[in-house]
Amino acid sequence: MELQKYRQKRNFSHTPEPPPGSGGRKGPLTFVVQKHHARQLHYDLRLELDGVLKSWAIPKGPSLNPEEKRLAVMVEDHPIEYSAFEGILPEGEYGAGEVIVWDNGTYSPDEGNLFIFADRKEAENQVRQGLEKGKLSLFLRGHKLKGSWALVKIMKKENDWLLIKHRDEYASADSGILRQEHSVLSGRTLEDVKMARTPAPFTPVYINPVEINSIHAAPFPSSINPMLARLTNSPFSNPGWLFEPKLDGYRTIAYLRNGEVKLMSRRGIDITQQYDTLIPELSRQPASSLILDGEIIAMDEKGRQCFQCLQQYLNSVHRIEAGQPGGFPLVYYIFDILYLDGYDLRGTSLRHRKGLLDGILRTTEQIRIVPHFEGDGHIVYDAAIKNGMEGVIAKNVESSYESGKRTGNWLKIKAIHSDEFVIGGYSVAAGGRVQTFSSLLVGYFDDGGRLIFAGHVGSGFNERTLEELKSRLDNIRTDNCPFFKVPLLNAPTTWVQPKIVVEVRFSEWTKQGRLRTPVFIRVREDKIPNEVHRARPLDAPTTQSEAVTEGVDNIANILEQLQNPKESFPLEVEEHKIKLSNLDKVLWPATAGHPALTKRHLLAYLSRVSSYLLPHLKERPLTLTRYPDGIHGEYFFQKHWSYSAPDFVKRVNISEKDSIGEYLICNNLATLLWLGQLANIEFHTWFSRISAQPDMPDSHTDTDTILNFPDFIIFDLDPYIYSGQELSGAEPELNRQGFSRVCEVALWLKDILDGLSLNAFVKTSGKTGLHVYVPIIRHLNYKIVRAVAETIGKFLLQRHPAEITMEWMQEKRSGKVFIDYGQNVRGKTLASVYSPRPTPEYTISTPLKWEELNQVYPTDFSLMTLPGRLEQTNDLWADIHSSKRDLKDLLGKIPPHS
Repeated sequence: MELQKYRQKRNFSHTPEPPPGSGGRKGPLTFVVQKHHARQLHYDLRLELDGVLKSWAIPKGPSLNPEEKRLAVMVEDHPIEYSAFEGILPEGEYGAGEVIVWDNGTYSPDEGNLFIFADRKEAENQVRQGLEKGKLSLFLRGHKLKGSWALVKIMKKENDWLLIKHRDEYASADSGILRQEHSVLSGRTLEDVKMARTPAPFTPVYINPVEINSIHAAPFPSSINPMLARLTNSPFSNPGWLFEPKLDGYRTIAYLRNGEVKLMSRRGIDITQQYDTLIPELSRQPASSLILDGEIIAMDEKGRQCFQCLQQYLNSVHRIEAGQPGGFPLVYYIFDILYLDGYDLRGTSLRHRKGLLDGILRTTEQIRIVPHFEGDGHIVYDAAIKNGMEGVIAKNVESSYESGKRTGNWLKIKAIHSDEFVIGGYSVAAGGRVQTFSSLLVGYFDDGGRLIFAGHVGSGFNERTLEELKSRLDNIRTDNCPFFKVPLLNAPTTWVQPKIVVEVRFSEWTKQGRLRTPVFIRVREDKIPNEVHRARPLDAPTTQSEAVTEGVDNIANILEQLQNPKESFPLEVEEHKIKLSNLDKVLWPATAGHPALTKRHLLAYLSRVSSYLLPHLKERPLTLTRYPDGIHGEYFFQKHWSYSAPDFVKRVNISEKDSIGEYLICNNLATLLWLGQLANIEFHTWFSRISAQPDMPDSHTDTDTILNFPDFIIFDLDPYIYSGQELSGAEPELNRQGFSRVCEVALWLKDILDGLSLNAFVKTSGKTGLHVYVPIIRHLNYKIVRAVAETIGKFLLQRHPAEITMEWMQEKRSGKVFIDYGQNVRGKTLASVYSPRPTPEYTISTPLKWEELNQVYPTDFSLMTLPGRLEQTNDLWADIHSSKRDLKDLLGKIPPHS
């Protein structure tokens, strides 16, 4: 068997390395380079072939310099599951030391510069033949390693090969590639793995379409209507948006298939022949099939984009036989990738599409990627204007590609007011233009398809433009006025069919709906007349600083209202009114060192932390825990809501066995404070959400199905280590020995999760233990996720049987830390982050940094102290959803248990 040597060298009860799994994969062939510090530091190149990873150890690591031939020693085949392995191989085990995924991606044989990424069977056939011959040429599409490479067998040694970089645009004499130390999966270095350090939140960039859950295999589209941007009224900054310079050219979609290229205009017209100088470099792109979206521009003699130069180029295309193809260099600036090697990419986020584009595209002088910037949109806008550009395009990084739609997920921010209009006629007055025209009558189509008059445009023309436009307009003359209402005329007018689109600059719209001081800019051949509508600018998305300021002002107003000494009054929140009562009711009685806290204190706390708490409650069914008489009085859990509720409270019906129950959803501040008024102290949330976006398959649309797929694997760690002060039969109370032990177990668990390349987030339960959340893409249901949690728990139990228990009988847990994986069930809940708990110290379930374990204690975080901590740390779980991993790819890596 191919993996027999791999199995023989490893004891899977001792090593975290994955045992062989199914090995089945789809899509392009993959490669991985793992950096491995065993007895000596080296790099392992692994190529997917026939369900395994063919592997070579490269002592000095790969080099981009074609003059440096690197020894590559062929070693045993590894299972496909090994491609995502990171962690520590224990002392005494084969290859003991630290491992990270230094690079990964897809590859194809490239003999004759022909790529077969989309034909896995033929690609494997060619790789197999190359290995048998002892010479393999392949093209890597990786994060760090790109371009064409050769693996050549040294005839004298059975397992010795040479890895050589071919001479192409990715070759370089610079040896700095190995100074890039971080993992492309986790962002960790070998030293981070060795020291069990967690780096800053890291979102992997995928350059293999199969790894992205929202991408699906699909036939090659014959045509795609481009996504369009809406106008907004001002520059803005927002962390969820990126900003690109607005280009001044012609929108073009490029279709590449098996080396053949077709260029299509925004109107769906084949323009390949007009821009044939771009075809050779597009045809060399490393893909079997590829669709790109971008803009073709021309550059003037100073290297600046120039629309007039582009028009002159097009005018000169007809004079190619005279050796005058325009004289202006063309550049195809690409800003999106829509299809790759059998996979339609439009359904995934722009963030993923940008990652794929950067990892795939072979850039040249004529084929370039539009630069984009995240962060301060005002700075990008100012820089664009200084460099003579029209403005910027802002794009929501989580948005999908909405073909043919003009959407608020893409926004254009222009330095001057300009837009497209349709010509409906022209007027002639006495004077110098009696042979042509004095002004154009222009308009736009309303939602009913009627042409609405917008004004006369009489300036901005030169003699050549006047003559050319007059000739074209005379060919489409009509006796009927095309405008919905005949405009007031101040000169003899000739009506024309509304077939020509022009771009017009103007200072503003008048109250009467007319253009003030309009100036003709150019004819827009690439625009479709019936798509010309009046642009009504959207308000810019709230900037981060504005959102904070607005939120602070709102909370300050609520806190001021809560200073009202009355026990009952209406609280104004987000244009709603909440009837408050019994505000001075004590919910947490006074204890030694802890003053009594009332419902008023609870509402103040919920207000202060609302911007941190609400994102973690959003779209999650709630189980309420209400304490109308305080934490020592009668209390009750409430899953279902069978009463009336204010309009601002969202409710959802959920199927449960043979019945349907109504649950509350807390999506806004008003609902949060209304629940506080009900003396709901604890906010227990489901681990699944009622919304499908952004990581659910399109086929899952009904709420009950969506709720079957959790966002997390949950580990609830409870110490059954007693202080000795508990009443007979009681659960262990909080004590420092028990909490220290649970922190130790949590770090052991994190070590295993790190080895599986799973991101883990930790928080105090607010009582005696810790909760560990592992964010996962919603591919798998609760049953599978629970089985994964159980397997990981049992592997940890094997390592530390004296300290850990998974026994369900409470009397068998004494003296150990209980790992509760049973929370991974539909409908189960835990206290949300930032949820208060009914403890005498009014503790809060609080997110922690991993390095804080054994340095803090649950009572450090309370109703009174947590708002101050948040001012220093912000939300440590803010990136939990962007840290998801696809558990389907990791199932084969889960350690076995006996």
